[in-house]
Amino acid sequence: MADPDREASRVWRAWKTVHEMVQDRGYEISEEEFNIPLDEFRQRFCDSEGRPQRSSLAFKAYPSAQMQITHASLKPGAPPDCGPIWVEFNSDISVGIKQAKAFVFRVKEANMASGLLVCLNPPSSACMKAFAGVERELNIEIFLEEQLLVNITKHELVPKHILLSKEEKKRLLQRYRLKESQLPRIQKDDPVARYLGLKKGNVVKIVRKSETSGRYASYRLCMG
Repeated sequence: MADPDREASRVWRAWKTVHEMVQDRGYEISEEEFNIPLDEFRQRFCDSEGRPQRSSLAFKAYPSAQMQITHASLKPGAPPDCGPIWVEFNSDISVGIKQAKAFVFRVKEANMASGLLVCLNPPSSACMKAFAGVERELNIEIFLEEQLLVNITKHELVPKHILLSKEEKKRLLQRYRLKESQLPRIQKDDPVARYLGLKKGNVVKIVRKSETSGRYASYRLCMG
């Protein structure tokens, strides 16, 4: 069994990163909600033995006005391609179809459009099939705790990635007289693409530092 202090520190780091990730996607979350010291995290979310109670870490978030603009449809009157998200930490060593069904139920019960489940270990194939079966209704994402111990977007070697709105994407293609298929690509399972929750067809602007020009931008099309 893991040392309580080390486990609490590990979960605290993952909990902070997942909040930062949701915030960076454009959801309404204030830093006061998650930018807390480890001691306060222990007081709020750990039991008498100092072990984190993952079941108490669930939270939901709603799209900000800017996020709704970024995800706005090009079709007049159509709703934006985003909605509220439910985030939950699972404490089970194995995550199978039972946990998948329970998670989907809670996401639906809360009237969320998306669900993000943080697990200790990779879910079973049956679990992933269960999630795939509801992909037309819900957007389900899976992250492992170990993948969230560090916010990769804060690393000095990772350039800034900015999701373009559909209108910005349209103008980009028109400006350079390009077809979508002519853009360089970023895979959906790329770590930064996963962090931002990119979907097939999304375009990101990547801003890098340059010794000669200061900064320069490139663009990538997300592929599924």
